[in-house]
Amino acid sequence: MVPRRLLSCFGRGSNSKAKNPTASDHHATTHDQTTEEQRRGGPVVVELFSSQGCATSPEAELLISRLGRGDFKDELDVPIILLSFHVDYWDYMGWKDPFGSSQWTVRQKGYIEALKLDTMFTPQVLIQGTTQCVGTDQDAVLSNIRSAARYPSPTLQATFERPSADTLQVSLTGPLRTKIDSRGVDIMVALYENGLVTDCPKGENKGRVLANDYVIRKFEKLCTVKDISAKKSINGTVNFALWEGFNSSKCGVAVFLQNSSLQTFGAQNFQLPENL
Repeated sequence: MVPRRLLSCFGRGSNSKAKNPTASDHHATTHDQTTEEQRRGGPVVVELFSSQGCATSPEAELLISRLGRGDFKDELDVPIILLSFHVDYWDYMGWKDPFGSSQWTVRQKGYIEALKLDTMFTPQVLIQGTTQCVGTDQDAVLSNIRSAARYPSPTLQATFERPSADTLQVSLTGPLRTKIDSRGVDIMVALYENGLVTDCPKGENKGRVLANDYVIRKFEKLCTVKDISAKKSINGTVNFALWEGFNSSKCGVAVFLQNSSLQTFGAQNFQLPENL
């Protein structure tokens, strides 16, 4: 675990669309996404590192939910993909975040090292893996999204299947629309859930009802690719172990390319169909 002296819980002022399925049956649903937004430039990936054990994280979570609802359309004419990673290093404060994971803590630590930051904190927002700010700083979040570099979105076709009651299989095929050099990139696949509500009886948010959207439930690498043209098709499959109470109508899948420095180059989002 990262030493606690390097951890901070920051608040304001600290320095620091998916398409409808094109084919479906009882077993599988396929999405094929080609939009004008993808031709102009793909969406910006916004990652929030948060914790139900951090007193200021709920404010950042609300900002993420509002971004997802489109509350800032007049100020932010940029497509976005939102992902909320709940870390586990505040669990010792008295409340164990039910969505927290040491895997997400390790991911945040990777960003801290890549960006040469001194402090690991929540709530933290990363934009395209290259810029960061305190997650409660609305102006900084919006500004960083507006100024972020945008890349062509992959035009992947995604097929969703349930080979068993507790497994979701995601198969992807299609061109990345970005030339990949010899350094290569990882293709990451995230399964997230919206509409989560938690009564918090302990810790810094004791007595509060916490609402969370875009919460990462599963996260896997599809594959690593290198030395391929923008038109070359890739294909692969990931299997996600599902949790009790899984409801596909509340979930989505995000796919994005990321290099060894954790910079994001292109992304695509799929909403899971109902009754999958």
